[in-house]
Amino acid sequence: MWKHLTLPFLVAALAAPMASAETVEGLRTPDAFDTIADDTERSVALFEEMLLVIEHPRCLNCHPVGDAPLQGNLAAHQPPVVRGANGFGRPGMRCSTCHGAENVAYAGPKGSIPGHEPWHLAPLSMGWVGKSAAEICAQLKDEERNGGRSLAELHTHNAEDGLVGWGWNPGAGREPAPGTQEVFGALTKAWIDTGAACPEA
Repeated sequence: MWKHLTLPFLVAALAAPMASAETVEGLRTPDAFDTIADDTERSVALFEEMLLVIEHPRCLNCHPVGDAPLQGNLAAHQPPVVRGANGFGRPGMRCSTCHGAENVAYAGPKGSIPGHEPWHLAPLSMGWVGKSAAEICAQLKDEERNGGRSLAELHTHNAEDGLVGWGWNPGAGREPAPGTQEVFGALTKAWIDTGAACPEA
């Protein structure tokens, strides 16, 4: 087939860089937003892509606005438990009572008990369920609410933290968050690098 192609076409085709993947498991990579010229608009678009992860049940279940975690697809946690003073549960019903260092498959029906060391709720100040994109964005940037993290530390948290990473390895019976932790981390960095702009309220 090559003999029917002109030399200039062949040279251009061979010299062209390989196109990078722009979607990984349903999550677009930062290069997908390169055509947005305005930094603020690109930053907002990047954050809205991050929201596909942030607002997924794997994340929202542990970021409730009240004192009880959720499970599955935002269902009430069974058995009923509460966050306690530090997000690890109350005495006698700590998260670690049921949640070990790793996922444990059920012996009978399909499913599993999620696990990671440590296993706990996000601070109440980082509750996201029912919040708007603008409200969640403001929470993430506010060091008084986000655990004292700078934007650089927030990037490290999103890109490397094991409990965050559990969202993509949630065990049998649960849908993982879109994309991968690597892509989520890259989106976070690109959002920060373009000004960490928030959507309008």
